[in-house]
Amino acid sequence: MRKVKKILKYFIEYLITLLIFPLFLLIHLIIFVLIKIDSKGPVFFKQKRAGKNEKTFYIFKYRTMYVNGDELLKEYLKNHPEEIEYYNHFHKYKNDPRVTKIGKILRVTSLDELPQIINVLKGEMSLIGPRPYMIDELKKLGKYKNAILSTKPGITGLWQVSGRNNLTFRQRVELEFFYSKKWSLCLDIYILLKTIKVVLFRVGVK
Repeated sequence: MRKVKKILKYFIEYLITLLIFPLFLLIHLIIFVLIKIDSKGPVFFKQKRAGKNEKTFYIFKYRTMYVNGDELLKEYLKNHPEEIEYYNHFHKYKNDPRVTKIGKILRVTSLDELPQIINVLKGEMSLIGPRPYMIDELKKLGKYKNAILSTKPGITGLWQVSGRNNLTFRQRVELEFFYSKKWSLCLDIYILLKTIKVVLFRVGVK
């Protein structure tokens, strides 16, 4: 029965994605122009992530960082060593010098995640699911790894509506594990409704 519900979930999400795709194209044109005006570099950013059953794929996002971001970060961390400890705890920097002006807006509004609609259409992601983890993060999932990777990652998920960047990496993983074990269509509907609230009121955004 759970397997049938999973198939229904993916079918519904794929249909929803097809319906909103024209709106995505319209928003994309606006964001495309803004990114090009703001800084040099490509519009899209892609990165290898772990998908269902640890199958790797390239996730799509809008570029929110300067192309020489690594150099900027290296210099910044020399003067702000406390940021290293913060990153080890939250897997985020409190003040990231690599992020562009438009990039900050895209992140605050979560619009940088919009291109992942392409990943959903390719069958690599779902609208709702666990976070698509980076390859070097997998070893940190520990005993939760297999359960979390037993389902497709999502554009939004339980951790995004439960505090987002206010949560430690450990807390995120535990929420992802809970979602994977307790998944239901009702839980997905709850997450979808909460996502709208989080985006509108910027809950947990730093």
